Amino acid sequence: MPAIRPVLAASTAVFHEGRLLLARRGKAPSRGLWTLPGGRVEPGETLADAAAREVMEEVGIDCAILGVAGALDIIQHDASGALAAHFVVVSHAARWVAGEPAVGPEAAEVGWFDPAELPDETTPGLAGIVAAALLLVQAVDGPGAM
Repeated sequence: MPAIRPVLAASTAVFHEGRLLLARRGKAPSRGLWTLPGGRVEPGETLADAAAREVMEEVGIDCAILGVAGALDIIQHDASGALAAHFVVVSHAARWVAGEPAVGPEAAEVGWFDPAELPDETTPGLAGIVAAALLLVQAVDGPGAM
């Protein structure tokens, strides 16, 4: 069995009119949990380009990346306790530009949420990333610009 290596991924907290875009995962890992749209960074692709591409591919939204909000290690183990997967997810803050969110091959459900009232079933660390992304958006656009 090949050794498990960390996989680089990017996600994006997209804000529009004071609301946050979330997607409920339709596939593993984290199937059924609400999270930020995101996925693997392709070779030769910048983190910001990957973040924007994944939002478009997963939920059909065009967004403007403002900057990095934080990073999380997602480490998963199998039933025996052996390491099954390790993702390093670099999360970004972004502004909505165009489009209506839609479900796709990875997102079973999508919706706009109040950033202060996230759903109960979220991926680990989501609340902290959302708080950091919100601060970044407010720093770039001003507190009332969302």
